[in-house]
Formats: sequence, C-alpha cells, structure tokens
Amino acid sequence: MALGKHSKNDGRKSTNNYCSTVTLVAFVALCLVGVWMMTSSSVVPLQNLDTTQKNTNEVRTVVTDDSIISKDETPTPDNTTSKQFEDNPGDLPEDATKGDNSGNSQHEKNNSKEENTQTQVQETTIQNEDEKETNSDEKDSKKDEDSKDEDVKDEKQEISEEGKEGKDDSSSTQVEILPSGAQSELLSETSAQNGSFSTQATESMNEKEGHKEKKGEKDYGYNWKLCNVTAGPDYIPCLDNLQAIKGLRTTKHYEHRERHCPENPPTCLVPLPEGYQRPIEWPTSREKIWYHNVPHTKLAELKGHQNWVKVTGEFLTFPGGGTQFKHGALHYIDFIQEIVPDIAWGKRSRVILDVGCGVASFGGFLFDRDVLTMSFAPKDEHEAQVQFALERGIPALSAVMGTQRLPFPARVFDIVHCARCRVPWHIEGGKLLLELNRLLRPGGYFVWSATPIYQKLPEDVGIWEAMTKLTKAMCWELIAVNKDKVNKVGVAVYQKPMSNECYEGRPQNDPPLCNESDDPNAAWKVPLQTCMHKVPIGAEVRGSQWPEEWPSRVEKPPYWLLTSQTGVYGKPAPEDFTADFEHWKRVVNKSYMNGLGINWSTVRNVMDMRAIYGGFAAALREMNTWVMNVVSVDSPDTLPIIYERGLFGIYHDWCESFSTYPRSYDLLHADHLFSKIKKKCNMMALIAEVDRILRPEGKLIVRDTVEIIDEVENILRSMNWEVRLTYSKDKEGLLCVQKSMWRPVEVETITYAIA
Repeated sequence: MALGKHSKNDGRKSTNNYCSTVTLVAFVALCLVGVWMMTSSSVVPLQNLDTTQKNTNEVRTVVTDDSIISKDETPTPDNTTSKQFEDNPGDLPEDATKGDNSGNSQHEKNNSKEENTQTQVQETTIQNEDEKETNSDEKDSKKDEDSKDEDVKDEKQEISEEGKEGKDDSSSTQVEILPSGAQSELLSETSAQNGSFSTQATESMNEKEGHKEKKGEKDYGYNWKLCNVTAGPDYIPCLDNLQAIKGLRTTKHYEHRERHCPENPPTCLVPLPEGYQRPIEWPTSREKIWYHNVPHTKLAELKGHQNWVKVTGEFLTFPGGGTQFKHGALHYIDFIQEIVPDIAWGKRSRVILDVGCGVASFGGFLFDRDVLTMSFAPKDEHEAQVQFALERGIPALSAVMGTQRLPFPARVFDIVHCARCRVPWHIEGGKLLLELNRLLRPGGYFVWSATPIYQKLPEDVGIWEAMTKLTKAMCWELIAVNKDKVNKVGVAVYQKPMSNECYEGRPQNDPPLCNESDDPNAAWKVPLQTCMHKVPIGAEVRGSQWPEEWPSRVEKPPYWLLTSQTGVYGKPAPEDFTADFEHWKRVVNKSYMNGLGINWSTVRNVMDMRAIYGGFAAALREMNTWVMNVVSVDSPDTLPIIYERGLFGIYHDWCESFSTYPRSYDLLHADHLFSKIKKKCNMMALIAEVDRILRPEGKLIVRDTVEIIDEVENILRSMNWEVRLTYSKDKEGLLCVQKSMWRPVEVETITYAIA
C-alpha cells in the first residue's frame, strides 16, 4: 500500500496523487536510464581504434554539425554529394570539430531519400554532457542528440557510430565524404612530361651536369634515437655536414655555407633546447621571444646598441630597428616610399626579397603594409639571425649567395632589398648582382641602403663608383638617391628595364647577355653565371607585364596562363587554377578552420610541403599567418604562378633536409607528399625531418592514400604524437596530428656532423 502525499491545500494525504507522481517519476527515470544505456553501449575509446584500416569506406573520427549546406541551399543530389569536393583526396567533412578550442556539435537531423544510407561517426565527451529527454513514441522514429564538446585538448575522446535515415527536408544535412575518382571535379594530376608545365628538375638538368638522386635505405623500425651532433638543438643536416665542409678545397665563395647534404639523411630526432617552451604568439612575438627557445646572446652583445636585439630578463627583445633604421623599421619603410612613390607597398609591390636580413625586422614590419618578405641569410650558429626571425614569426630562410643560383624562379620578386649588407656586388663581373637581376621582375626595384651611398671613406667611395659603373652596364636606372635625416642613412633605388632597348644599344656587351638556350628559371643546384637574360616580350609571355595590384592578383589566373595549356589536373590551365582555388577555399573555410581541433590563433608559420598553384596559401590570406609554398623539383614547375599571385615559395627535393632551423613552423600541410616520397627515397628520414622543423605542439595535416595515412599514423604514434583526427573514404584519407614534447633517451652519434 502506498502512503499518501502532503496536500498543499489541507495537509491531508492523498493516495491517488502520490501514486501518480511516483509513476511519473519512475517512467522518467526509466527513460533516462534507457538513453544512458543506449549512448554508452555504442561508444569506443579513440585510442582503441584499429590503426590498420581494412574497410576503405570507414569514417574513423568525425563530428557532425549543420555547416555542410549553406543556409540558402536545399539538399539536392548536386549539393549534398561528392561535388563538394574537387580532387581525389577529398575534403575533411566540413562539420568536423575537435581539438584545442571548445566547440559545439550541432543538433542534427540527417534525412535522405537515397537507398544507401551514409555511416556517420560522432565524437562526444562523457563529462559535462547535457542529457535530454527522448520522445520514443514519435511515428517517424526520429533520433535526436545534443552534445557539447568542452575544451578537449587534454581530454580522452570517445566516438559513437550511428546510422541515420529519414525524410527529405530543406534543413537536413549530410556528412561530406571523400568522393571516388570518377566523381571528383579535380582528377589526378597529369604526367609532368605530358603537361604544359615542365619540372624544375628537368629545367635544371639542362643547365648543369646531371646528378644522380640519392636514395636512402628504407627502414621502418620505430626505435627512435636522439641526434648527437655538434650543432645540438640547432641541427640542420644539409648545412651542418662538417665532414663535407672540411673536404672543401676553398671557402672563398662561401662554399662552407652552402648545402652539403649527407648521402643518407638522418632518421634521429633533434633535441630540444633546455627550458624550451611554447613560442609567444604573433604579433607579440615580433617584439619579444623566450630566451631559452633561442639561447644565443652574441648578436645582442654585438648589435644591442643598434636596436637589433637585447636580452631582457627571460626574453630576447627586438626594438624594431636595425643598423640602417635605428629609429624604427616603419619609418624606414615609409621613407623608401616617399622617395619612390611608385613602390606603393602592399599594392604594386607585394613580394619582396630581403638579402642579408639580420633579424628580419624589415620584413616583420612590412606585414603592416600588406607586404610579404622572403628574408635570407647564412646560417651562423653564433648569431642565429634566421632562427631569431622564425621564432619571431617572420618568414626567413638559411641560404647564401655563393656559387649556385638561389632556389627561386626568374622574374618573380617585385623588389629586392639590401640594408647595410656587405655583399661585394661589384666584384667578379658583378656575378652576385646579376643573380638578383635574374630574380627581379622587369620594372622591379633594387633598394640598396649601405655606407657607400652616404659615407665618404675611401673604401666606400670606391665601392660606389664601381656599383655606378656596373648598374649602368646592366641597364638599371638610378631612380633616387636620398638620405634619411632621422636614421642618418642613405638609400639608393634602382629599377630594372622593362624592354630590351638598352641592352641592344650598349657599346659593349659587358656583362654579356646569356645564350638563348640558357633557362633563367632553372634554379636547383645550377651554377651562377655572369650574364643577363633578355626581358620577355609579347603580351602573353610571363614578365612582359606587371601583375595586377594586390589583392586582386591572388584570385585571378595570371594573364600568361593560356587555355591552350593543360593544367596540372588536366583542365585548361586557367580553369585548373580557378578550380584549385575554389577547392582550397572550401576545404580551409569549412573543414580546416573548424574540424581539425586547431586553435588558429596559435598558428603563424605555415608550410605547404607540396604546393601546386598556392591555393591552400591563398585560402589563408585573411589569417595572421604566412605560408612557405614548397614545389618539389620533380613536380610540374608551378612556382612562378604562386609568385604571380602575390605569394611566395621555394624549390626543394624532400629526399634532402630543408634549409631551416629546427622548430621553425607551427603547421605543416602535406597533400599526397608521403606516397610520392616513398617511391623515391627514405620516408622515415622525411618523418624525422617533419619532426625537426615542426614546433612542439605544432600540427601536421596529411592528405594521402589510406595505406600511407595508416603508416604515417603508426609512425607518429611511436613518437608519442597526439592523433587529433583521422578520416577516410574510397582509399583516400586525412590525418591531423599534434607533435609532443617527447624526446627519446637513446642517442645516435652522427659522425659527419661532429666537429
């Protein structure tokens, strides 16, 4: 017998009311228990997923929301299926959300009239889950779920799998999946030999004696060791090959600062500096960085009075000046435009090459003028100029003007700048200045700020006279010579001709014009030459016109891309360019920004390890990031297109180490790179190189075949990297991982890198 309940009206016990209440409470409790059992029975810990994927259609780690179809679209066969992707790799589902930032997986009703329903895998967290009552007696058997992703950076992720099916509805959404090749709008790349773009390797081989590619032994053992080298945490394999450097016959032309890559690239991991911590975020990093991340003080001791860098407690600080702009880089930058208004920073002038960059403050402050600067200087383990720049979040490269061409195509930089650089431009027939002439666009400027311009010492006077004679012979016009009264330095600005009239009218062919057969775009391990290439003529030839002003140039196909040319993906070149750009805009905006668990406010230095047209970098242009676009030497030579659209990049062979310091980049993007490298050289060495150049807690995004994704994932797990997301469909997959602070204990001595 049930006891009565206290009545609010008269205080008497009512058996019927109490019974009804108990029954209702019991019913609700049973419903909640049922929901809990149904939910918990379908979750599986992420770490228990079998890393060897047998079903190529399996979606492994995905969260859904309602971001797939735009608000003004209704789900049709055209906008809810694979046409949302444009190439074989496919996109990450636009609705995936997981990672550093807290995110909400939206309330979802996935309805379809298709006979075959799609499988969806949904991530959720057990803690802080808001349970909602489920109405089980609806006739159409709908299933509703609400879940909230709390900050999951350090939480254990769990996934649940549930197939959903229902009526067609204008508000329904579908998980974006990887399409089959037949459905892809962008198909696989055409053969480089059959396409309109030659490869950098082919171009360079025609300019120098062929060199054999060196293939390392394939070793997929996961017994990682720490590199024991003289350079320690600053190890760059191709620049710290001390054995090769000792064997050089001369260092007169800085041969010891050039690349000397070991025959078998190292597979050990570079140690971290003692006290290393997460880098300071941009833009604060432009003014200060952690001392222990780059523990070098010699430059501060030598240049502290010149506002280069100072030691301030636990920080290295950068006042924003330099030898030539002690009172601030922005004043110096504006002064240049005052004396030559046509420079038009951020409009006409967008891509700059800074020679002998110091700590790259010039390039760092040009970001405020919407200008992208490629700064380079030789590696110097005592001064670490380039390392300072990269830690600050400023583009920089370890390189030297020695005996070989710089790894850039011809006629791509809008301006070449050199502030107080002590490069002997005038010697040996002007060989080094002629290399800058190769890189400079017709009509581009050479901005030279050095003591020979404004000091009257005998040495400076002699250099100025020699430079005047050389630049006149090169047909460079001296546009302006002026002295900055604030910084008390002089600036000379030269302009490269836009026609061949001056070349043809010279009384002497000195410096000589290059042979017609000489390819100015050949730049991979090609010796420097003391000659000049003619200016291109013809309305449809690259270099005959100046690119459109920024930012228009980033979106439009270059004028010299013709419909008669076949693009990398098989379409007419202009259409190929546009389709690639639209594809990457969609991938970045609807997938990468929300679905990979990346806190983009912490991302500054980015590398696209296998760029094609630069679409990935173009899609990031509104972010506070810069992207180093790498075009492989054996891929179609599309690097000139990247520069034409106001971006920059470099040629490279990933069978060798990249010319940058360890811990340089916050994010690496590898689109079908690993599968290509595996066919030609040691993939384990490439994994070690990825670990070397990526900062701890940095992210790696891999798009490749399922087999490669699985292999790379297993290798990175052995290095204690955190797997943030995996996704696969139709033999294509995507992987997003985060590098850890882990370093192995066992040591491997690299004999050729020991002094």
